[in-house]
Parts: sequence; C-alpha cells; structure tokens
Amino acid sequence: MRHLYQKHREKIDYLIVGLWNTIFGFVAFAALYYLFSAYINYIILLLISAVLSVSNAYIGYKIFVFKTKGNYLKEYLRFYAVYGVSIILNVVLLFLTVEFFKINPVIAQAVVMWLTVVISYLGHKHFSFAH
Repeated sequence: MRHLYQKHREKIDYLIVGLWNTIFGFVAFAALYYLFSAYINYIILLLISAVLSVSNAYIGYKIFVFKTKGNYLKEYLRFYAVYGVSIILNVVLLFLTVEFFKINPVIAQAVVMWLTVVISYLGHKHFSFAH
C-alpha cells in the first residue's frame, strides 16, 4: 500500500485536496445562493464563490500537493489562469443547465463542478506549478 501511495502520491494528494476544495466551493456557492439569490443573480454568486474557492485551492495545492517553494505571485497568477478556464466552463455549463433544463442552480452546480476536475489537474500540474 505504501509503495502504491509513493508511486502515485501527487495524484492521490491532488484528489484529497481537490475533494476538500470541491466541497468548500460547493458549500460556499450553496450558502451564497440560499442567502442572497433573492437579490443577486446565481452567476454572480458563482463567481464570488469561485474567488473564495480558488484562493483556498491555491494554498492546498501549493503546500500539500506540488510542494513548491517561493514564486507565490507568479504561481498564484498562473493558478488563476488555469482556474479561469474552469470558471468560464463552469459558468457556461451552469447557465445552460439552469436556463435550458430548468434545474435548480445548486443541484446543477453539484453536477457541473465535477466536469472541471480533470482539466484543472492537468493545468495545475503542467502550468501553475510547473518546474
């Protein structure tokens, strides 16, 4: 078991931090939606939750997964570039799911968010935290 973890440590750690961040981001969106959806459009609430989630994810991936030193601003900006692609994809898919399929935004987000995980991993591995 230890050999398997050592061989795939980065991917396993990415999944653990990613799971935490997915839960964090979803709870942030759901909380914002239930608190403010009467006043603020769900897409704006998604963007606010994305800023919180991206900052949370950056810390987790930098410290626990890719374990890079220094380069905070450079990595953070690259990190946002990768997440920018995911956020745009998320906004488009959430909008389409809610507006065309008439699914509750919180339920739609629970489905849509899983589609961006692989894209984010590859982007962070090969761009955000590339050596």
